[in-house]
Amino acid sequence: MQASPRPVAASRPHFHRTPALPFVEARSAADSQACYRPHAHAEWSIGAVDAGSSRFSVGAEERRLVPGDLVVIPPERVHACNPQAHGRWSYRMLYIDADWMADFLATTPFAAALTDAAWRHARSPLAYRRFAEVFAAVRTGADAGRFAEALGQLFVALSEPLAVASPIDTLPPAIANVCDWLDAHCDASIPLAELAARAGLSPYQLIRRFVRHTGMTPHAYQLDRRIQRARRLLAAGTPICDTALATGFADQSHFHRSFRERVAATPGQYARRR
Repeated sequence: MQASPRPVAASRPHFHRTPALPFVEARSAADSQACYRPHAHAEWSIGAVDAGSSRFSVGAEERRLVPGDLVVIPPERVHACNPQAHGRWSYRMLYIDADWMADFLATTPFAAALTDAAWRHARSPLAYRRFAEVFAAVRTGADAGRFAEALGQLFVALSEPLAVASPIDTLPPAIANVCDWLDAHCDASIPLAELAARAGLSPYQLIRRFVRHTGMTPHAYQLDRRIQRARRLLAAGTPICDTALATGFADQSHFHRSFRERVAATPGQYARRR
């Protein structure tokens, strides 16, 4: 009797960083079942689906992504992208520093098309091939000139098939004030009542309005900012235990769990680079 084939194990995610391109990070994952909580990145995020399918959501919007699809997400847009139920998928991501991207876009005609919406979606074989060229530039340690040239070719290929998503929701001043405070003090323990007082709202009002405008509760937003900072520290070579303490996590297990929920990788996997 022939033995049943064993299921294929999902590969670990891999992160690619090179001193030649300090403003960009690449990520690849194959046959993954890892799921994300809603989260945001300080960088521009550009992703491509290589196999399987996933559910991509921003706020109340949700779209099914299939192989060959690309998404472009401006900085600080709360989103999540997870495999279909009980499914697996393979994908690649690029995270590009917001300041570098602003300078780059200023020299192109694409700035308005990319920044006036919460996210963009494209289904284009040419754009998919151009994305692969940009990704390869990071993996092979290309210089900034070659990377910028490849990225420009990607945006040329994306210029027509980019689908328009919902416009960016401008934060009310009270909510923006709380976000700024949490950005600056994400490693501190801040009572909800203190945040509500800063916004001139009751705690219940703050949570309701904060979720409406950011897609997260104040606590989830603060955790997300801690993990963003943790990524920067780990990428710079800071030990995991020191990173956890520097970002306000006294409990190592809490740090690992929060990191995995938002990065779909352990701190150790993220710290290792190719």
